[in-house]
Amino acid sequence: MKKKRSPQHGVQPRRGRRELLRSLGALAVATAASGCTTFATARPRSYDAVVVGAGVFGIWAAYKLHMAGRRVAVIDAVGPAHSGASSGGESRVTRCGYGEKEIYTEWAWRSIGDWQALSARSGLPIFHPMGVLWVHTQPSELVQASARVLSQRNIPFSLLAADELRRRFPVMRVGNDEAGFLEPAGGALMARRAVQSLASELKANGVTFLSGEVSPVRQEQGERGALTAVTTKSGERIDAEQFVFACGPWLDRICPDAMAKRLFVTRQEVFFFSVGAGATGDLPVWADLPFYGFPSLEGRGFKVADDTHGPPMDPDTTDRRASAAGEEAARAFLARRFPSLAKAPLNETRVCQYENSSTGHLVIDRHPGLDNVWVVGCGSGHGFKHGPAVGSHVAELVAGTAKPREPFLIAKKLRQQDRGVQ
Repeated sequence: MKKKRSPQHGVQPRRGRRELLRSLGALAVATAASGCTTFATARPRSYDAVVVGAGVFGIWAAYKLHMAGRRVAVIDAVGPAHSGASSGGESRVTRCGYGEKEIYTEWAWRSIGDWQALSARSGLPIFHPMGVLWVHTQPSELVQASARVLSQRNIPFSLLAADELRRRFPVMRVGNDEAGFLEPAGGALMARRAVQSLASELKANGVTFLSGEVSPVRQEQGERGALTAVTTKSGERIDAEQFVFACGPWLDRICPDAMAKRLFVTRQEVFFFSVGAGATGDLPVWADLPFYGFPSLEGRGFKVADDTHGPPMDPDTTDRRASAAGEEAARAFLARRFPSLAKAPLNETRVCQYENSSTGHLVIDRHPGLDNVWVVGCGSGHGFKHGPAVGSHVAELVAGTAKPREPFLIAKKLRQQDRGVQ
């Protein structure tokens, strides 16, 4: 008969609440009798929910859990929206057009209210409602499907012919076979500022923020259970009833049993070009796939980025200097679409990452072996805008008032990329 292995530290088979309380009580008596002072008695670290990762998904999950009355702690190895995080960049797009993938239209539209509210109560703007313009060659199935879905949901949009595009946005070169799809309610989110502002708000309202690199979470082989604590690599233990892991490009390292070989981290280069005041007129956020970008937000420069998945990268060791080839490709695009900007001075560059699932869908699901652990991530280059809706869904999952949704299941994520969401 095969001997049953004992549970790993921090992972326990599911037990009744009374049994758990009796065990903890017995442990406390034994500890007191021995004269030892445990870490837990010296510095209590026990919460209703612990969120690991202080990027956009983690910070909104913490906010929604806190608003639901739970005692929450947030743990991050460096800090909210740090320079190596996927949420640490300058700006992100918020738009509702997703073709037939209505869940993202629903969540983007719902999230705008939270972004507006956060922007209103922050000292600096977080949401710039400047609209989002898709430029496309006719006909476009993505645009046609987006128009149908937005019409059904009463979300405003405009279809612009080539002549109208030239009149309204003279900085753009537009072909006769091209058209525009304009979402006036969309715009730009100041990414790093948004996450750090919400983190500051949570700190001021009693949410605990801890700094530390969390050790990987492993389930006992062949046995479902519950996580009782996470530990940092420095030895600190943090206990909770529920755990949310929103670790961005490190998700597969922290939750290997759930996400190993299901996360594809790619290198993405971003360029900011110097433009004079008024050089781009009333140009909104724009997408001309595979490129997309922003007018000069708050004087930072005209942003150009290629949405094509770049080569694989390690978020800890990669050289974050943009390549000459990347700049050359960006300038070639400018020469075609924004010819007056093709020779603009380069202000700055940034190398960030996408953490992609095999399909481009997010992951929001229960850990396959740990009943009180929720795995959240795979923003796949389009997730930031959905942060508030993701946070709400996570809070509902933790409360047991919602079930995981089919597109976000871990089991639906393959070990080979086949991008299906733009």
